[in-house]
Amino acid sequence: MDAINRIRRCLHEHSPFADEPVDCVQWVPGDQVEGNDYNPNTVAPPEMALLALSIDTDGFTQPIVAHQADEDRFVVVDGFHRQRVGKMPGRIRQRLRGYLPVVSIRAARGDTPDRIAATIRHNRARGVHGVLPMTDVVVTLLRAGWSEAEVARQLGMDADEVLRFKQVSGLPELFRGHDYSKSWD
Repeated sequence: MDAINRIRRCLHEHSPFADEPVDCVQWVPGDQVEGNDYNPNTVAPPEMALLALSIDTDGFTQPIVAHQADEDRFVVVDGFHRQRVGKMPGRIRQRLRGYLPVVSIRAARGDTPDRIAATIRHNRARGVHGVLPMTDVVVTLLRAGWSEAEVARQLGMDADEVLRFKQVSGLPELFRGHDYSKSWD
């Protein structure tokens, strides 16, 4: 696997698509790939079973998107449930010999707020988010110094949606400096 990965990295360096993470899928030992602690996306048991069936039947058709935290540790940005399925004991894990297909996000996007935003963008295109976990994500990004407009842009929300998550949080500090309607005068 090391030789295959080295060859792929060498080809990637000379590829016209070297700026695209998917151009360089690496096979990484599953124990080096870990889930993140901020993903608000959940998958119900029937859908997890369907995902396992899909991977078992169709193979891994999408790599796990990760941030390479260090030489032998990858933190999932997208594909949390795919990595869970790939690590479960059974036929899939045996077929993959304990490895998982991983692409690494651009190194410049490795800060926690950037990774959170990338996870949300990947999820919103296909999943359902719980209100409270999503509120925690919005609060985390605002506390990291992101403006409401940046949170809205990066997560694909409108200003009212960001405001609603702030209201759900009940945290008064999130409304400090907020412009209120003149109708209260």
